[in-house]
Amino acid sequence: MRTPHSRNFSLLALAAAMALASLGAAAAPPAATQSGASRAPATEQAKGAVKKYTLETGIVNGKMVFIDDRGQVNPVLRANVGDTVEIRLKSGEGAQHDIAIPDLKVQSQKFDAASGPTTVRFTVTQAGKFTYYCTIAGHRQIGMEGVFEVAGTSIAGATPKATAKTTGVPGADLYTAPAVRPADAAAVSVAMDPAAVPAPIGARAPQHLKYRMETVELAGKLDDGTSFTYWTFDRKVPGPMLRARIGDTIELTLANARDSKMIHSIDLHAVTGGHGGGEHTQVGPGQEKTITFKALNAGLYVYHCATPLVPQHISAGMYGMILVEPEGGLSKVDREYYVMQGDMYTTRPHGARTHQDFDLDKMAAELPDYYVFNGAVGSLTKEHKLTAQVGETVRIFFGVGGPNKISSFHVIGEIFDKVYSEGSISSPKRDVQTTLVAPGGATIVEFKVDYPGSYLLVDHALSRAGKGLVGMLEVTGAADAGIYKAHSPGKVGATH
Repeated sequence: MRTPHSRNFSLLALAAAMALASLGAAAAPPAATQSGASRAPATEQAKGAVKKYTLETGIVNGKMVFIDDRGQVNPVLRANVGDTVEIRLKSGEGAQHDIAIPDLKVQSQKFDAASGPTTVRFTVTQAGKFTYYCTIAGHRQIGMEGVFEVAGTSIAGATPKATAKTTGVPGADLYTAPAVRPADAAAVSVAMDPAAVPAPIGARAPQHLKYRMETVELAGKLDDGTSFTYWTFDRKVPGPMLRARIGDTIELTLANARDSKMIHSIDLHAVTGGHGGGEHTQVGPGQEKTITFKALNAGLYVYHCATPLVPQHISAGMYGMILVEPEGGLSKVDREYYVMQGDMYTTRPHGARTHQDFDLDKMAAELPDYYVFNGAVGSLTKEHKLTAQVGETVRIFFGVGGPNKISSFHVIGEIFDKVYSEGSISSPKRDVQTTLVAPGGATIVEFKVDYPGSYLLVDHALSRAGKGLVGMLEVTGAADAGIYKAHSPGKVGATH
């Protein structure tokens, strides 16, 4: 059996506009090659034989793949009509996978590091070329696909039969995923408190900072009566806000929870080199990796997961921001808040009271069912609210995780006194009504609140408010009629 080892590889280009490269290989054998035929052992018979294959999952050249015991990537599997085929499967990097040949009604159980290997066994009754692949959302799209060739003549009227078993559990039923599930009763809040902002750094010399984050997959509350399986940094959406100053050296450890089913990573837009850290933080379940980088540029920067399919990981909740303050820090304000916008794609429509699953087709078509601030519908209206008092200055660190949609960020009833466009601290704009923020982009807005009331945070593409994108800033204090006054309706005088 081969010995897995690490290697560098290039990440699969995503949606023509996304290209990452040279991620750390997981469970790739020394002799891994491009797709090719996997030769059957000489002891096997041409027909009516038992054909045995062993496949291990791994990442090679930026693609998630199946690898056979000769090191071939997504090998061509071969059999004859009448043969019994046995495929033994193992998760080389610890993540969850399966294998399916839908045209032959073959599908294995899901397997990962915790479950151990699984085996699927079936008798071949049809001749032809068939596609095998992993059915886990996104895995086929990033490389887990190969060809199964069957020689001979199809058996008329024969129905393909298959059994799947996990090692140690003979006779387990073929895995089938439920089409619709009720909302998960154990779902927890994933909404990040907008007030969870680290203290200002101010004037100090550069330091060596240490951060540790854990990627956690969990059932979270998306809306009233609706749950969703989020992928998170530290169990919240967005992940924790990090704060440093220009010149700091930052040591960041990324751990992946032992019960995760996916590989995760982190790409920080504030990092120079290593694909923002994504090259060296591809972390399997139960593992952790560390990178060290220097904060070379001041500004507000997004970070996100950089594991294929990257937009799926982002949409599921894997984004956050890091603020790099300039020398001397930022100007003093009374309140600071942390807000991020995301677009989400689900198998059932907005508002369905069920456990929502991720929909790759909708993501590819950029047709979100939900738009959210801080991860969930109502996160900044029912669960958390921004608050201030008349006369105070409010600063909002605002970013867009995306993965796809631009935000036209606006606070109804207020005007931004300063806007640090695109997260650049060096040149603020003044007196701005609405500011554009790109996916993977950020901005800082500041404004003094002069009048009490409820101020709504929105994307001024206002149809999105109906899909969950509303926040609330509650301002208390004395009303100044010189700033704003609502007039009572008077009587209309008689006319001739």
